[in-house]
Amino acid sequence: MSLACFRPLVTSFSGKYGSIQYCVRAVLERPKVPDQSVKRELQVISHIDVNTPALLTPVLKTQEKMVGCWFFTSGPVSLSAKIERKGYCNGEAIPIYAEIENCSSRLIVPKAAIFQTQTYLASGKTKTVRHMVANVRGNHIASGGTDTWHGKTLKIPPVTPSILDCCIIRVYIHIPGAKKLMLELPLVIGTIPYNGFGSRNSRTASRMDRSWLPLTLPEQPEAPPNYADVVSEEEFSRHVPPYPQPPDCEGEACCPMFACVQQFRFQPPPLYSEVSKAKEDETSALLFVNNPP
Repeated sequence: MSLACFRPLVTSFSGKYGSIQYCVRAVLERPKVPDQSVKRELQVISHIDVNTPALLTPVLKTQEKMVGCWFFTSGPVSLSAKIERKGYCNGEAIPIYAEIENCSSRLIVPKAAIFQTQTYLASGKTKTVRHMVANVRGNHIASGGTDTWHGKTLKIPPVTPSILDCCIIRVYIHIPGAKKLMLELPLVIGTIPYNGFGSRNSRTASRMDRSWLPLTLPEQPEAPPNYADVVSEEEFSRHVPPYPQPPDCEGEACCPMFACVQQFRFQPPPLYSEVSKAKEDETSALLFVNNPP
């Protein structure tokens, strides 16, 4: 058996100049009867987990363009754009952070769009097709003005998962009478969505002290110490009653109440079951007093 049988299959795909399709064909052979066959198409999806470290890293690019040519330049236009991570799934909204500065003498319009790139290779020739699947537009920026995108959202429509990073976010500035200033941020459309533990949490966890990881909890937890064991003798003596007990005291009835309190002062607290039983007895007693038989 070939080792290629154990490799993951590429996601099914259908494009303008080619496709990736999988079919299963079954043949029924019977003696003296023509063979019968049936074929069915299979839809294969190679899962992409966007929670991998490579797809959780932010993407940031900056570029500047001088508007005009030769001696007729009108000034530079700068663009800086960022997305929080590289991997997203269908239906998610991508927050885009951007800073645009217009030092030219022209009016500019910032835009952002998702382009799906399809590259076909056959007989040594390559054919590339790009088409827009979603876009968003910002406000006009006059000469000498600036604009900042604080997470302008760009929603991903239902598209096929990425194959070898075939999708990109193109953040560009439309400049009338000049070529566009453009940034391309790589984007991967996955199938396993973001689980909530972002790159910020992973970076924070990496800076934390992990010396506690080898430690393990004891199999049998120890009981809490007795109060008398943790209280020093000096502190214990300060709570002893200042007056001696009468020598002629016989029995529990003539003992001072403070001495009875001191007897239980440094004892551990009662168990939960004992407290619950005491509350039940107290409730029963009250019911008996209020409602005598």
